[in-house]
Amino acid sequence: MKAVDLHNHVFPQAAVDAIAADRAGMMAEIVERGGRRWVQHDQGYVYPLAEEFYDPAAKKAVLDSWRVDVAALSPAPPLFYYWASRERAVAVARMVNDAVAEYAASDPARFRPMASLPMTYPDAAVAELERVVREHGIKGVILGTSIEGTNLADERFRPVLRRCAELGVWILAHPYYVGNKDGLQQYYLTNLVGNPVDTLMCGTHLILGGVLEQLPDLKVVLAHGGGLLPYLVGRLTHGHKVRDEARVNTATPPAELLRRLYYDSIVFDPRPLDYLIELVGADRVVLGSDAPFDMGDPDPRGTVEKIARLSAQQRSQVLGSGAAAELMGESFD
Repeated sequence: MKAVDLHNHVFPQAAVDAIAADRAGMMAEIVERGGRRWVQHDQGYVYPLAEEFYDPAAKKAVLDSWRVDVAALSPAPPLFYYWASRERAVAVARMVNDAVAEYAASDPARFRPMASLPMTYPDAAVAELERVVREHGIKGVILGTSIEGTNLADERFRPVLRRCAELGVWILAHPYYVGNKDGLQQYYLTNLVGNPVDTLMCGTHLILGGVLEQLPDLKVVLAHGGGLLPYLVGRLTHGHKVRDEARVNTATPPAELLRRLYYDSIVFDPRPLDYLIELVGADRVVLGSDAPFDMGDPDPRGTVEKIARLSAQQRSQVLGSGAAAELMGESFD
């Protein structure tokens, strides 16, 4: 069975060079620590500059060790630059997207390029979306679950979502932050708890906001197994039944709309992944690694293969022949 990783990040060399050349403008720097290079953002977020971020050979070596055949490469979320000026945000998106496409072109059999968009400026985001589809054949984009505090499902970003649906471009909705969040400063809870909550909020707004019904062709993959959404669906469905406020924009119960979305496999434990697959179906779950961040699954294919009850067909669907093939528009049998 072929395995296709739809949640795999790059931080291309062009972005590294841009930070080195303009530390103040890029609001980040490359620092040496413990014999390793790290990316340090002015807002406080620090992470290792892993070799596979910018070196295709290193990326392929990791994929080989995981028995993963194809990876869709998305810009690392700190490269969203949603906080930047319009000029800077547009320039960074264009630079990063062209560099990711070049990275992927180094081995078209193994890599597929994805893009990010300057979402703070929706008209510019639509223009960049159309450009990367036209110039690079992009099939998927990575967007924040929120953009500087405003949920992705907000009406402000609807033109971008609508254009994605029209162009057949799928969205990886990914939590985004570069610094700490209030109340989550300790124990790395900004990531451990904050990310799943952000994804929950994004998915809930897409459902209760009526977005999935307004845009029936929209395809959204919720990162990290959907965050907390699959595990609160019973509460959301009950609330939708008994509270008028939850029915303002949709008459469809959340449990029904859950299968309009897609989910990656990054939950680290085969038991909650088994639950997710049973809840939404193997045809709505895609393989993901979150490489090369330390909060990625160190054995993405193995996590799926540890679920003993899956049939060969279900396992194949999650690994690549199901939703990944549908979203990318190609066969991975």
